[in-house]
Amino acid sequence: MTRLVDLSHVIEDGMVTYKGLPGPHICDFWTREHSAGFYEDGSTFQIGRIDMVANTGTYLDAPFHRFVEGADLACLALDQLASVEGVVVRTAAMAADAQAFEALDVAGKAVLVHTGWDRHWRTPAYYEDHPYLTEAAARLLAERGARLVGIDSHNIDDTSTRSRPVHTILLGAGVPVCEHLTNLGALPESGFRFSAVPPRVAGMGTFPVRAFAAIG
Repeated sequence: MTRLVDLSHVIEDGMVTYKGLPGPHICDFWTREHSAGFYEDGSTFQIGRIDMVANTGTYLDAPFHRFVEGADLACLALDQLASVEGVVVRTAAMAADAQAFEALDVAGKAVLVHTGWDRHWRTPAYYEDHPYLTEAAARLLAERGARLVGIDSHNIDDTSTRSRPVHTILLGAGVPVCEHLTNLGALPESGFRFSAVPPRVAGMGTFPVRAFAAIG
């Protein structure tokens, strides 16, 4: 039987995903009490509203996030995002370099980097001195045909500098990036399929996803 493993953080009102960006505001647009007067059979309905920046929770970056002429969310092909054969790379290094991926066949695969940093989610430690990929690692993954790259950290790039080479290389090669994953420790190193599908929104390069893996 196929087992599904959730790899997404829960989005909650007011939570901060990326330091400096506002948390989402989640509320009722149409309350059950308000709707009760519209129906004669006792039916009530809630219509919710959420105001948020796109970089909230576990989210996917499309090429448009970095490049104005890159593919936006509406242009991404489903075979890049859904039921993609996956591999997990486990690393304790703060900077995961090319040698961490050297022995892997990553062509056509979702490469998920398990650092364990998700243990700091929603604490001050999450935003500081987090694990990331090096420029050399990004170049290797792009050149060897990775289909998607994800990480369970605050950012796939080193945020202590004023450059983002990993985003530039991967998104420039048409490789979507999934950040703020969680629960990667529940996955085997291979033998699963990964999905992280955002809605088809034109003119946007980032949006939350329900990321998960199917094992078996």
